[in-house]
Amino acid sequence: MKRKIRSTTILGLIHNGEAVIGGDGQVTLGNTVVKHNSMKIRKLYNGKVLCGFAGSAADAFTLLGRFEEKLEQYRGNVNRSVVELAKDWRTDKYLRKLEAMLAVVSAENSFIVSGTGDVIEPDDSIVAIGSGGMYALAAAKMLVKHSNLSAKEIAMEALKTASNICIYTNENINVEEIEK
Repeated sequence: MKRKIRSTTILGLIHNGEAVIGGDGQVTLGNTVVKHNSMKIRKLYNGKVLCGFAGSAADAFTLLGRFEEKLEQYRGNVNRSVVELAKDWRTDKYLRKLEAMLAVVSAENSFIVSGTGDVIEPDDSIVAIGSGGMYALAAAKMLVKHSNLSAKEIAMEALKTASNICIYTNENINVEEIEK
């Protein structure tokens, strides 16, 4: 029986020309919180690409390293890099066992990359992964539609909403943005 991954909340979006990604800081081991201020988002490729991860930390760092290699190999072409990562992830005997997901945001595109070979680019440029991902996604969609908040403010508020619902998400939120 495959164990269900319960992890974190990562939310990324592109809104009004701003690209951001944010995540909570909670780390759990089973049903115990072992850390409150973890950083699960990274700026890559000279700050032009943002990436957040959910799932097993060791697996996520392995994938993050591979994604950085793909960005270098394809000179910052995010679309090509996520597709090539997903292909490797799906076909490599070692990588296919990794239990993590990545959310990727650039100034132009946002993607979810999974170990099943999925590369999802949502129509509204909002991506969310992790246990609280769908709560944050719903909140972000409504804030984009019914507020005048900035992308960073939307990410903060949506992640706070998720932290009030999901027990694997806390209010220690980090948000990174792509500098213009």
